[in-house]
Amino acid sequence: MRTVADLDARLAALHARTAETPLFNPVFQLSLDLSREIEGGALDLDDIEVLVADLECRALQSRAQRLHRLISPTEPAANEESFRTLLGETDFDAFRARWERPLLHAVFTAHPTFLLSPAQYDAVAAAALSGGDNGAVCQVAAQDPAITLDFEHDEVTSAIGRAAVARDRLNRLILETARSRWPDRWLDLAPVPFRFATWVGYDMDGRTDIAWSTSIAYRLREKATRLATYCASLATIDSAHDLLPVLSAARDHTADLAQAFAGPLDDPQELSDVANRLTSDHPARLTSLAPIVAALDSEGANADDARAIALKVLAAAMKADGLGIGWIHFRVNASQLHNAIRARIDPEGTLDLGSRGALVRLRELLAAVKPMRSNFAALAIESATALRQFLAMAQILHHIDADAPIRMLIAECEQPQTVLAALYFARAFGVEDKVDVSPLFETETALEHGGRLLDALLAEPAYQAYARKRGRVAIQTGFSDAGRFVGQIPAALAIERLQGRLAQAMTRGGLADVPALIFDTHGESMGRGAHPASFADRLTWPLSDWARAGFAEAEIVLEPEVSFQGGDGYLFFRNPELALATLVRIAEQEARHRDGAKDPFYSRTDLSLDFYRSIRQVQRDHLESETYARAVTAFGLGMIKTTGSRVSRRQGAGGPTSLRQIRAIPHNAILQQLGYPVNVIAGAGTAANEEVEAIADLLTASARGGQLVRLLRAANGLASIKTVAAFGELFNSAYWASRPYRGTESALEPGCLALAEYLTKDDRTGVFRRLASRLRVDWMKLHRLLALLPQEEEQVPREDTRRAIGLLQALRLALLQHMFLRAAQVPPFARSNDISREDVLEMVLSLRIDEALAQLRRAYPVSVPQIGDFSVTEPTDYPDAASDGHGYGAVRASFIDPIDRAHALNLRIATAIANHFGAHG
Repeated sequence: MRTVADLDARLAALHARTAETPLFNPVFQLSLDLSREIEGGALDLDDIEVLVADLECRALQSRAQRLHRLISPTEPAANEESFRTLLGETDFDAFRARWERPLLHAVFTAHPTFLLSPAQYDAVAAAALSGGDNGAVCQVAAQDPAITLDFEHDEVTSAIGRAAVARDRLNRLILETARSRWPDRWLDLAPVPFRFATWVGYDMDGRTDIAWSTSIAYRLREKATRLATYCASLATIDSAHDLLPVLSAARDHTADLAQAFAGPLDDPQELSDVANRLTSDHPARLTSLAPIVAALDSEGANADDARAIALKVLAAAMKADGLGIGWIHFRVNASQLHNAIRARIDPEGTLDLGSRGALVRLRELLAAVKPMRSNFAALAIESATALRQFLAMAQILHHIDADAPIRMLIAECEQPQTVLAALYFARAFGVEDKVDVSPLFETETALEHGGRLLDALLAEPAYQAYARKRGRVAIQTGFSDAGRFVGQIPAALAIERLQGRLAQAMTRGGLADVPALIFDTHGESMGRGAHPASFADRLTWPLSDWARAGFAEAEIVLEPEVSFQGGDGYLFFRNPELALATLVRIAEQEARHRDGAKDPFYSRTDLSLDFYRSIRQVQRDHLESETYARAVTAFGLGMIKTTGSRVSRRQGAGGPTSLRQIRAIPHNAILQQLGYPVNVIAGAGTAANEEVEAIADLLTASARGGQLVRLLRAANGLASIKTVAAFGELFNSAYWASRPYRGTESALEPGCLALAEYLTKDDRTGVFRRLASRLRVDWMKLHRLLALLPQEEEQVPREDTRRAIGLLQALRLALLQHMFLRAAQVPPFARSNDISREDVLEMVLSLRIDEALAQLRRAYPVSVPQIGDFSVTEPTDYPDAASDGHGYGAVRASFIDPIDRAHALNLRIATAIANHFGAHG
């Protein structure tokens, strides 16, 4: 079997055998066929690499086709024409009201989803422009860079830069349309169709590797970058413009300061010198663009139309972004805020911060607090994370960009006292008027009790006054941990109910005249809230038409905000054409008429609410099940590659023995690799079982139900329970004991028996079998439900994709068997005898390959001194021919190097599988 066509034909034949024997596993059987050829010498790892490369190519093409399907058309002329059709208002005031408020806030975040190399992302993006069939996508070598925080910041800067250029094109169209319709009033227009933001370098939740100086340096770099683009735009309008020297001087001065803050600032005097340079009254110091925007607007009022439009486009960009590539989001954990406020509210540590007494005390603190001045010395000596963030925000607003507000996101916020504590510090450091405090609702507790939190918070006079001062109520909803701990479908439905509660709480709190900003921080995979069916579904899955209708009914202006996460999210903005197409698709969706209030999914709560609760219960049962936890952690993090600078395990975690030690992204990535996106699919079949026909009727009649079904179908099209079961067979002692039974693989007998003996007490075979059985029962019920629902035309042949993933999994299983056999046959002697062969074997079985290889290479060194390396004068006859060489080079070549190479191919397969899913994790 030397070609993918050979593998495909063999897998098809094996699949046919499942009709005879339901327990027969075609994926594992194909892996055994491949393993026999590898161990017998008919195939080597070079041959396997050729097969993997072919399947990698197909996966990349699938990724490009998916991207094209989501955002086509991609031709700039077609997208500009499509956008013009959205500019339909005939009344100037209505036109202005619509286009001077963002249709969407887009936040470019950087959780670890940098799956592909930059060259591969470029190739996929280029192929997406032509439909995804571009063969060039397969010619790019995957040379992965080190994914550092600096790398991520460079990537986000480039992505937002392309988004800003696309927005400029749309602003030009808006202004041209206004000029043609209202020649006497169009100059009053200041369009802001989109606003961009980032938290890369500012998100401290779950990280300890971002110093305060990192955030300051990044903000200065962003300022220098944006000033450079402003200079370029103005020079294009007029290379001798009077404002160019002002902007270019500020650019150069800021670039120098960014460089100064980039290094370590541990020495007090060095920090003092750098801080004084930033805060001094330098001639090139620029902290507000307001005078420059006013000058551009004034000039435009007296210029010819072409120059006026160009000036207005530049001014619009300045108003939207300020002195940076966009707005910025700081993020802390609620516990960090609690630690910070405790010293002021409860120095003795006796007060429960969730109590009414703490609430009363916080009200008193807020009423009495007076703004304090702060400087970089105060920032440098502060040890509390939350206080450092507020001090850093104060320095940014005072000395870098005084115009652009800053978001303060609070993770794991479960009580109003946490928000009031943040308000206290914002007021204490004099930034209350520029900081949007935004609680994050993502944990199961927060989603269950979030409505009561909002009711209490929005009833607080201090918060009401703050919201009016800021001009918005801001919240954040998260789909990562929520989708992991309660399941993706229950999470989405719980979040939309919380969004509905926000509209009600704002009305009760007398804040209906204040806009509501909802930041839905979904990821890029379906397991983290990114609906894969269409861009329309991507936008309305996290913020449904029903939830939006609640705000419209209350006459509350809604400001939707979504995330584009990591390399997978930045792919939508990887080149200028994609960036423009993405923004136009968003504009089309945001412009459509909505009527979510009449959806029967919300009126037939006797069905829909029970359906939701039943799915959540199944998901909860999985999460609490030792079987599920053991299966997901069976290979640790060894099935996935490193895709970001943030660690995949939570701080303080040792080996990943608990699901809660593994973050949401790698958790979902492991589910992809095991073959079944449990947190998306599981539970729907069981929930519908008792009233399957009634549920089917409801889902058919409901627009929200249709979204839910499309998500289930998409996930099911990529899922394979047989693959889940196949992984368990790797740990089956009986399999290894029986493999050489008939003498066909007698050379493998020592390795197979060593594995069989070691695995007699291993639980993983039973774990995977039990999990597969539970999934199969639920899936059979889901199959009954889906059979009752109208079929939608498949945009991607589902069986073709499933077959491609099956081939990848079979190759991986063969590689894992090769690794296990090599590890089991490593000779039992070594120069260093302080390690156990069983320890190393378990490392390999758990795919802790780097650890295993480090131990093996230490035990079997090849770089040891040779006799010829010495210039000793006394002659010697030893070592002689019989003793020359200890065989360690042969051990490396026969056992250690094959494990290393096989694992590298395993990780390439992991990337290919993720490409079929459309995103990592």
